[in-house]
Amino acid sequence: MATETKTKKIEKTNGHVGGKGTSSLFDTFDANSGKKLEVVDPNGKVIHPEWMPDMSDELLVEGYKMMRYARIVDLKAVNLQRQGKLYTLPVNRGQEACAVGSAMALRKDDWLVPAFREIGAYMWHGWPVETLYKWYLGLESGAVMPEGVNSLPTSVPISSQIPHAAGIGHAINYKGLDQVVLCYFGDGGTSEGDFSEGLNWAAVFTCPCVFFCNNNQYAISVPRELQTKAATIAQKAVGFGLPGIQVDGNDLFAVYRATKEAVDYARAGNGPVLIEAVTYRMGAHTTSDDPTKYRTSEEEKIWEPRDPLIRVKKYLHEKGLWSDAKETAYEEECAVKIDEVISHVVGLGSNPIPELFENQYESLTNSLEDQKADLEAFLAWQSRRG
Repeated sequence: MATETKTKKIEKTNGHVGGKGTSSLFDTFDANSGKKLEVVDPNGKVIHPEWMPDMSDELLVEGYKMMRYARIVDLKAVNLQRQGKLYTLPVNRGQEACAVGSAMALRKDDWLVPAFREIGAYMWHGWPVETLYKWYLGLESGAVMPEGVNSLPTSVPISSQIPHAAGIGHAINYKGLDQVVLCYFGDGGTSEGDFSEGLNWAAVFTCPCVFFCNNNQYAISVPRELQTKAATIAQKAVGFGLPGIQVDGNDLFAVYRATKEAVDYARAGNGPVLIEAVTYRMGAHTTSDDPTKYRTSEEEKIWEPRDPLIRVKKYLHEKGLWSDAKETAYEEECAVKIDEVISHVVGLGSNPIPELFENQYESLTNSLEDQKADLEAFLAWQSRRG
């Protein structure tokens, strides 16, 4: 018997952003236009009020606090790794506006499909800090999402999560739901086959996916100009027949505005969108990386005043919504919470053997049962040897 699909009926036009949800933002910043969406400059001054998103003061302050919290969580993790208390981990500093600004556009029941440099997005969408530090400690429980948090775990293989996002989007259509999938990856990930396969599938089957590229200028140690010849990464959307837009990834307002419109567009049944957020990885690729081998201190100094936290803080100060005293108190509050979490997580010890096998399938396969038995036998033998 043929299975009846439940996919929505989607209206399309012959244009790149057809259908009922055509956005003036996507038209103005069409992927071929060479334009980049910017709302606030590095000094916190509004330069394009016409593109200022509809954000309440409360939402904006909460967004900034999450960016600051993510910075503190990240720096603390790096310090702990240097002390030998955590394992190798990616550095997030400089990309907080990308992570938080995009995640702010989601509903609680939407799906987050991360790469590995989205601390602010993780926490905004419901990841406990404890889960994040467990992951950095190599504990399997660091990949288990809390009940009610629609998120895949961290994905280290480059772009392997993109087809997963398309698959979730396909399932959403099949079930007749109105959720959206937000999927992250880096500029180097757009040169992988999984990028092409995932975007092509999502476009063909009108999956409600927003593909978010953190263009931080380097694919590990390879500069952006040496791993793709496209003038912009946003232009890569054209070949798949979907809208693409380039934004200033250090501008919280621009990131939120673009992602909110993309999310609304996808939720309305118009299919996927590609967002290229131009940002800069201020730290190393990971704690085992030495960026001085492939980039100059002069380049780093150019990006320092473009720090995404600086411009939001200046904007909030100008509006009287934030102060140095509030920031000091908030940082102290964050430090206390993080220290409590770390004290617990670092004392957990090594992975319990069952956790190494139990989170991949509902029931263990025969091969996993054999591997588990072999590992237990080896550890028993090792213990007897003393």
